Amino acid sequence: MNKAETLEIKKQFTQERCTIDHICGCYVDHEKNKKLTFRKAFHSLPDEETYRYLDIFQHTLTGTFGKNLISLEFPLDQEQPGGTQDFLLTLRNSKLEDDELVDECYDKIIANYVNGENYFIILVHAVYDIPGITGDGIMMEDASENIYDYMLCSICPVKRTKAGLGYNEQTNEIEERFRDWAVEAPVKGFLFPAFIDRNTDIHNMLYYTKKPEDLQPEFVEAMFGGMAPISAPEQKDIFDAVVQNTIGEEADYDIMKNIHDNLNEMIEDHVDDPEPLELSRKDVKQLLSDSGVPEDRLNYFEENYTKCAGEGDHPLLASNIANTKKFDIETPDVVIKVKPDRTDLVESRIVDGRQCLVIAVDDHIEVNGINVRTFMNK
Repeated sequence: MNKAETLEIKKQFTQERCTIDHICGCYVDHEKNKKLTFRKAFHSLPDEETYRYLDIFQHTLTGTFGKNLISLEFPLDQEQPGGTQDFLLTLRNSKLEDDELVDECYDKIIANYVNGENYFIILVHAVYDIPGITGDGIMMEDASENIYDYMLCSICPVKRTKAGLGYNEQTNEIEERFRDWAVEAPVKGFLFPAFIDRNTDIHNMLYYTKKPEDLQPEFVEAMFGGMAPISAPEQKDIFDAVVQNTIGEEADYDIMKNIHDNLNEMIEDHVDDPEPLELSRKDVKQLLSDSGVPEDRLNYFEENYTKCAGEGDHPLLASNIANTKKFDIETPDVVIKVKPDRTDLVESRIVDGRQCLVIAVDDHIEVNGINVRTFMNK
């Protein structure tokens, strides 16, 4: 799934567009005990409750692709009877009306989800009547040809509200506030089947994790089958290690600046693409070559890439390995922060036999909040 497809489904979680028919919930304590389960018709809930639930569902489809939202393809063996995809498809087809299937889903999550606190599992089923689109991109609400029959799962922490003082209207007193258990925004979730090319794709699904570093590979593998993808922080670590080991002692400021600039330029060139930019093993090697890494050091690239990323070609998302929001230069005593698109202001030069960083100043300098004169206005 891409950003546009996810946004289209996310827009269905409003009071006006909602097509959810059933909602199921399971409250689990920190010892993995089911404390509460329920199944209800979604339209029977009070308006204020539906509003809160819809906010949770929107959050389950929020984030950056490759970091928080990750597309997963089921291995072929998991589409056979008894496989993970086969189970989810059976659960979807039941419209969550089969309590035994729903309970089995809860059990799978509880057995594999690593969490030391209380949490709330929410499952919903919905059918989206997919509108047609005109040649100029306008949706025709009354021209539906296909439906998207899907379910969404959200896993939310449940925590005690903070202690404090509050005003009691009945007693007209300031007193200790009552502490209850509050359902927070989701930290994990999934959408099945995937919504690809504006249609149902039962061979794929979308996985959500609030924290990219907490992908929980074992949970992914147990619930959905196959190997879990490399998390965003791991991709950055792999890229940094490949660069460091390949360049070796040949690393200098100009090469690292070129890698930063070239990588960000590639992202900018593909900003309008529906799919996030991926760099293959070959692409990463070409990036280093274009950035000035000597040919003799590139001879070590394949060995280093395999050592850091393993055998095969594991694509890295450009957005996961690039620093698009900062460009920091650090020495033991000095830290220089540069806007990522203004690396041209800092140059590496040899001055009096010492390597120096020269910063171009054409406007003004501020020291501890005070504007000071530059050479131009002396």
